Amino acid sequence: MSSANTVPSNVVSLDDYEAAARKSLDEKYWAYFAGGGADEITLSRNRAAFDDMALEPRALRDMRGASTRSTLLGMELPFPVLMAPIAYQKLAHPDGELASVAAASALGIPMAISTQASVTLENAARSATAPLLFQLYIQPDRGFTRTLVARAEAVGYRALIVTVDAPVNGIRNREQRAVFRLPAEVAAVNLEGAASPISTGATTGGGSPVFSGLLNGAPTWSDISALTATSRLPVIVKGILSPADAGIAVDCGVAAIIVSNHGGRTLDTLPASIEALPRVAQIVAGRVPLLLDGGIRRGTDILKALALGADAVMIGRPYVYGLAVAGGVGVAHVLSLLRVELEAAMALTGCAKLADIDQSIIWSQRTYTNAEFPRFGTIPRT
Repeated sequence: MSSANTVPSNVVSLDDYEAAARKSLDEKYWAYFAGGGADEITLSRNRAAFDDMALEPRALRDMRGASTRSTLLGMELPFPVLMAPIAYQKLAHPDGELASVAAASALGIPMAISTQASVTLENAARSATAPLLFQLYIQPDRGFTRTLVARAEAVGYRALIVTVDAPVNGIRNREQRAVFRLPAEVAAVNLEGAASPISTGATTGGGSPVFSGLLNGAPTWSDISALTATSRLPVIVKGILSPADAGIAVDCGVAAIIVSNHGGRTLDTLPASIEALPRVAQIVAGRVPLLLDGGIRRGTDILKALALGADAVMIGRPYVYGLAVAGGVGVAHVLSLLRVELEAAMALTGCAKLADIDQSIIWSQRTYTNAEFPRFGTIPRT
């Protein structure tokens, strides 16, 4: 891990941060943060799907009053990005989540604190001025789960994010090859006193490594319904790709949905999150806000996600790479880069406001006719 707090002069993009973090992180910790499930096909697909999508530029559009501001569940967003929950951030920097919280607060960006954070949810809240959300893994002991929720409510978290796509860990071969283990000084401190987490591993005696008892405490939709009925906080579900599950989530009373494949870290060969987004958006039909995570590396990626139905996006690995390279300063720089890039992309596609962004900015191969477009006599005059 690094204790540096200075951005190298040659780091000017999120990919630059990734390359720099690769050099500064221990091999085991790099495998944990950067790796995906199995053959990492989904991990790669998250990026490839964005790269394969072209934008349609527009010229000479009126950009007066341009803005990236919006609101989400009562939270003011300076631009439509939130910081996703990432566990064990002290593996990247000694200050861990507290450095990330400081960066989020400096820029006014909402941040989600992981159940498996390496600082307590109370300590994170004490140092935050931007909104915090608590990412909840529903525990086999539902009483312990209720305690976690009560703790988040008591210290002012603004919403719960329930991760629903990882009842067991994915098969993470890169971590296995690197022999990843947590060091003694880093732990999931919010889970002290809880039962051991559900995991996938080897077994002996011919028993099932996954089905023999490990899933007995796994959550179901009834847990989501109970949580939306009892918690004082809005409940967001994270990890939805199926339109059918999106419909169930809305029926359970969730406040928002995060379209996500867990950063490619669980089941491999899933579609990219951005590929799943339009189908989910069609089913949800504006009934609750949609967020997207997975593969965001440029402002143009944010623009594409908004065009296909997202209200905001979440970033995970990129800000942890910033944390590894330059602490909280690096995290803030990552966020600032994305905002600058989004504003440039909006200007070059003629979108002055977030509400102007729709599927028309995505390049398509269909043939246009002159009848679809205004002639010279209808050019708007100022």
